Amino acid sequence: MLEGIIRESIGRKAAKALKRDGYLIANIYGKGLENINAAFKVNEFIKEVRKKSSLIFDVKVGSQVLSVVVVDYQKDPVTSDLKHVDLKIATKGVLSKFMVPIKVKGTAIGLKNKGVLIQSKRRIKVKCLPENLPNFFELDVSKLDVGDALLVKDIVAPSGVSIIDASRVAVVGVEKAR
Repeated sequence: MLEGIIRESIGRKAAKALKRDGYLIANIYGKGLENINAAFKVNEFIKEVRKKSSLIFDVKVGSQVLSVVVVDYQKDPVTSDLKHVDLKIATKGVLSKFMVPIKVKGTAIGLKNKGVLIQSKRRIKVKCLPENLPNFFELDVSKLDVGDALLVKDIVAPSGVSIIDASRVAVVGVEKAR
C-alpha cells in the first residue's frame, strides 16, 4: 500500500522543499469531505500506479486509509517529471463522476485502404458508484473503414454506469491520409 505524509504547510516554500526531497505534492478530495494536502515519494507513487489492477487503489495518509482514483496530474514540460497529482476519494455507496480510459483493439480495415486511425477521446466521463466503476472501455475497431467512426453512443456501459459525455461525439475513427 502506498504511504504518504500530510503536509502541514501548503505554501510555495514548503512545497519546493518537499519536491527537493523527492516528494510528489498531492491533493486528496471527495464529496462532502475536507481536502487533504498530502505528499508521496515520487518513485513509490509511480510504482504503485503502474502495478494497480483497477482504477481505484488504496493510499495511507497519516492514520487514514483511503480508496482513491487519479483524477489529474501535471508533468514538467521539459523533463516530463511528475510534479503534482489530484486524487479523488471513492466513497462506497456515494454516486460520483469518474473518467474511464478507452482501449482500442483490432486493426481497422481502413488502414489497408490508405487511412489513418485517430483516437480523439482517451477517457470517457461516467457517473456511477465506486463498486460499479469499470477499469476501461474496450472498443473493437476492426470493422472501421475510411470515413467511419465509433461514437460515444456506441459504447456499451455496464449496469449501474451512465455515460455523461455527449452521445454524438466521436471517440475513434479512420480518416483518409493526406
